[in-house]
Amino acid sequence: MCQKRWEGRHSVTHAEHGVRGSAATDAETRTGTARIVLWLVVAALAVRQMTVVLRQPPGERLTDLETWIGENGVLRVKGSLYDPDRFTGTPFAGLVLKPLGASAEEALGIAWTTVSLLLVVALGLVAARALPSPVGRRTALFAAPVAITLLMVSLPVRNALHLGQTSILPVLLVLVGCLTVRDQRVQGLLVGIAAALQPPVLLFAVLLWLTGRRRAALTGGAGFVALTAVAWAALPHDSWTYWIHHVAGAGLGERPDGLANQSLHGALLRLGLHGPLEITVLLVLAVAVAVLGLRRAARYARDGQLLLAVSVTGCVAVVVSPTTWQHQLLWVLLAVVGRVGKRASDRPVWPAVVVLVLTLPGTMLLPNVGALHPVRDNVLLLTALAAACAVPFLPRTSPYWSAPVPTDYARPVPARWSRVPLLPFWRRVLTRPNLLLELLLIRVVYSAYAKVRLAATAGRPTAEKHGRQVHSLEQWLHIDVEHWFNHKVAGIGWMRDFFDYYYSTFHFIIPLTILGVLYVRRPADYRWARSTIGFATLLALVGFWLYPLAPPRLMPGLGFIDTVHGVQDFSKPDYGTLTSVTNQYAAMPSLHFGWSLWCGLMILILAPKVWMKPLGLLHPFFTICAIVGTGNHWVLDAAGGALVVSLGFLLTYALAGPRRLRSPDDDRDRQPVAGSGGRPSADARTLAGRGTAATTGAARE
Repeated sequence: MCQKRWEGRHSVTHAEHGVRGSAATDAETRTGTARIVLWLVVAALAVRQMTVVLRQPPGERLTDLETWIGENGVLRVKGSLYDPDRFTGTPFAGLVLKPLGASAEEALGIAWTTVSLLLVVALGLVAARALPSPVGRRTALFAAPVAITLLMVSLPVRNALHLGQTSILPVLLVLVGCLTVRDQRVQGLLVGIAAALQPPVLLFAVLLWLTGRRRAALTGGAGFVALTAVAWAALPHDSWTYWIHHVAGAGLGERPDGLANQSLHGALLRLGLHGPLEITVLLVLAVAVAVLGLRRAARYARDGQLLLAVSVTGCVAVVVSPTTWQHQLLWVLLAVVGRVGKRASDRPVWPAVVVLVLTLPGTMLLPNVGALHPVRDNVLLLTALAAACAVPFLPRTSPYWSAPVPTDYARPVPARWSRVPLLPFWRRVLTRPNLLLELLLIRVVYSAYAKVRLAATAGRPTAEKHGRQVHSLEQWLHIDVEHWFNHKVAGIGWMRDFFDYYYSTFHFIIPLTILGVLYVRRPADYRWARSTIGFATLLALVGFWLYPLAPPRLMPGLGFIDTVHGVQDFSKPDYGTLTSVTNQYAAMPSLHFGWSLWCGLMILILAPKVWMKPLGLLHPFFTICAIVGTGNHWVLDAAGGALVVSLGFLLTYALAGPRRLRSPDDDRDRQPVAGSGGRPSADARTLAGRGTAATTGAARE
């Protein structure tokens, strides 16, 4: 009997080991596959970047490089480097680049782009190896391809590749010197060479001094002085022009008050400060930023976060430099490694801000509102300033470094379909999401939507052809009421004014208001609602792209009255393009009606009072009257809007499960009966543990 019992336990143990081994093998396979995919993405991005650069006409690619070493480049012709103000590098950089003037222009362009991409790869590899420990195995495997991908899609690298600039090399030299090399003299030499190419990098010698590597700091300073002296001896007139006349190159290149100069000096000039007042304010602020930023960097270096310390120092250099062009902002992207926030749900906020700011133009991050223009125009500078002086990066000694406050997840009720949710990890959170991250998400998605919507047009003939198809189908269905209702609205003054105002005003106000109320009062339902309208909008883009459609007001010969935009001149080929920011042929489906229907359904489903629910039907009713009465949409456009909203709800249900959440009472009803010893079974204990998180979150809600 004992023998049989032992054999049974032995077989169970083998079975458990087999299951665990199989699961581990599957996890290893998935990890390896994901890593291969990421490296393929890196290769595809590299090929794309090279193709984009080299396919440009000769006068539009590598523009700075061609200005330097082209047929009439400043490095080939005799005379000063800085006479035409086209060369913005240091005299030492000019001395290094001069031998390249003898190269063939086409071959040099290919070689320059290839070497620049290899430098980006090396930069990503060094940054990935410098992540602060402890680093998980999966993070270590994915860090390099992810870092290289982010570098390649960032604005500084894209700008450097387009211009043919040398700004990637100083960053790599500093990273190798501060993070990889152990010999202090070599560290200092690399920093000195980087500073000779880009003078603000000399601040890294101060970082080396503050972190106890004083021999490296002295070597870096001496190397910078020696290389600058060599350039001064070889090019005395150019050195005088750069260092004295232009004050370390501050007056070279584009206008210092232009948006391209993302330094504190450029921002003060854009704010209207000039002369001695601007210089005084600049010096005071620059000293304050340098002292605070370098002290923070030294603290992070002593904490073992060397990559973050390098990034913070680079951000200080970005801020205090007289001129900081876009291709010199790679330091800001490296700040993505800093950990911010005690809660796990807040951890993605800082990386998302850095990646979005360094990959997208400011016009996509902030709306076109006059009060926000100073922020939008200086968003790169503000991010660098925040990283240098303000963002509270966690030290590794913090208890939240490896164990942030966990997120409370809601438990949806079981779905009717066995395969729902299709993505079981897409769980709703009971607490409200981070507001900054949500605003960035909404703004970026809407900006991308607007750009795709603008590009999704096949021209006037196709749009009018589709308009005739829709009009014929409506006549066959006997629902072609647009002409009658449009003229009825146009003939009654108060009705025309009301629907014109309703069409142009409430389209954005009501959806944003509903999202805002849900964010504050119903955070778990907010995520579900936001996903439904997001899916509906993405599906609408497919319709705009596949079926460009002329609205009734832009159909010649049908006699519709454009009550909002006025009379259209059909004799002009581009009469339908009223502005440069909208696509007049994005009519099918109607998101005016689709979003209004979403609003009505949200009110109908979530309104706490019974008398409020019927009010939700008023907005879609007024909206369909407005879009038809003003001649902006066909009736079938509204049907298309209803379809994409329905599909948005269906997709959300399929991916995330039903909207209703399991209450604590449901968990108690499902709890199994205790065993013979009075203790609940393992399943009961697991269920009770899960229910605790749901109960806590429900109480917070």
